[in-house]
Amino acid sequence: MCLISPETLAERLDDPALRLLDVRWWLTEPGRGHRDYLEGHLPGAVWVDLDRDLTAPGGPGRHPLPEPAAFAQRMAELGVADDADVVVYDDVGGTIAARLWWMLDDLGHQSIRVLDGGLVAWSESGLPVTTAIAAPTPGRLTLRGRWSRVIDRATLASRLGSVGLVDVRAHERYRGDLEPVDAYAGHIPSAVNLPLPGNLGPDGRFLTPEPLRERFAPLGDEVVTSCGSGVNACHAALAMRIAGLPAPLLYEGSYSDWTRAGMPVATGDEPGAMPA
Repeated sequence: MCLISPETLAERLDDPALRLLDVRWWLTEPGRGHRDYLEGHLPGAVWVDLDRDLTAPGGPGRHPLPEPAAFAQRMAELGVADDADVVVYDDVGGTIAARLWWMLDDLGHQSIRVLDGGLVAWSESGLPVTTAIAAPTPGRLTLRGRWSRVIDRATLASRLGSVGLVDVRAHERYRGDLEPVDAYAGHIPSAVNLPLPGNLGPDGRFLTPEPLRERFAPLGDEVVTSCGSGVNACHAALAMRIAGLPAPLLYEGSYSDWTRAGMPVATGDEPGAMPA
């Protein structure tokens, strides 16, 4: 299973194999994730910097994937080992933690789970937090040498209309009503908008498999997930895993890569079609 409940995790805090990774991050507030970590986090948790640890210095879009070898080395420095039972969390329903889940899962780590409901559910359950900074013991970590479930801009452009492309951004960004960070507003032609909060229940935890299947199954057997920069799109991949559906491809650069290249976009509520 790719999720763990706060209640189950609380019973395992003393397990020496457990590695807790805090992946809090805010798009419009650089540095806030680390400040929040310092103010309180799960006991034993180590903070992971999305911009430094999970992103390459250059590449497609705003958050390109790092080289697998560099990523593996950094995770090992943070205490992740081949035999570690890794749990990742954030405070926004797993929308950032899913990125780290996807990366470790894609490269073959055997035990990686997301804390269902994240820090919010943990705190609402009355479970402890601490300000003590953990000092991780470096681990021995062997991961695959390349990303496997990814698709680039050129390949996606050639396959639009033949794959189920999902855009998990907020509906107003999909429509083109606003665009706070990328080159211009709209969405990739043919993309269906399934904003990621729809993967969660009112309590901030993931829906059960059946409603998630109903949400994603209409996209077809071949699905590509996208967002603004390739981070939140991993939340859809996690939801599809929970639903028991085939693993989708991740458009690594997502909308930021698409617009930087000057590719055509659609606006409004409908998916639209790629110009001839």
